[in-house]
Amino acid sequence: MRLLKIKHKIKVNLWSGLKHLADGSTEVEIYANTTGDILTSLVEQFPSLKDTIDAGVSIVIDGKVMAYSLTEPVNSENEIYLLQRIKGG
Repeated sequence: MRLLKIKHKIKVNLWSGLKHLADGSTEVEIYANTTGDILTSLVEQFPSLKDTIDAGVSIVIDGKVMAYSLTEPVNSENEIYLLQRIKGG
């Protein structure tokens, strides 16, 4: 018997450069348990975010930037922001 893990309903704040890819929303609700789930759920809900997410984004959880971790746990109590990765030199 396989147990299903129930995902948390979380709010993700989209940085201004991303909101046009999410129907103008600055905050969206999705279901996720990890940072990887966040990205998967966002692409499922807003396919127009896929190219930007594939190019690289950072997830900020309670003020801590998670630039590469896809396994960081999240829950409904976290303050979560999705940012386009800043490039430059």
